Amino acid sequence: MAVICNTCGLPEDLCACGDLAKDSTKIIIRLETRRFKKKGTMIEGLDPKLNNLENVAKELKNKYACGGTAKEGYVFLQGDHRDTIKDTLVGLGFPESSIELH
Repeated sequence: MAVICNTCGLPEDLCACGDLAKDSTKIIIRLETRRFKKKGTMIEGLDPKLNNLENVAKELKNKYACGGTAKEGYVFLQGDHRDTIKDTLVGLGFPESSIELH
């Protein structure tokens, strides 16, 4: 018996909810200055229900060898990674047209 998706009602092998969710998200990447003039890269606009933020944060932290956290729709990475983060997010499956750098 096939597993049915709760969102669209299609069998799991035909379900495209995850791909549609990634296409419809608007991801904003910006630099944020925290206490003691520490800079960090903020990635906002990720839906925690559709994207596993912990896995995204883990991949990014391993890629950039930095600390960070994932909370309530955003991922925060320690340090300024704005110059290369867009290519990394595209590699993780997010469409390039939905990513904005600020």
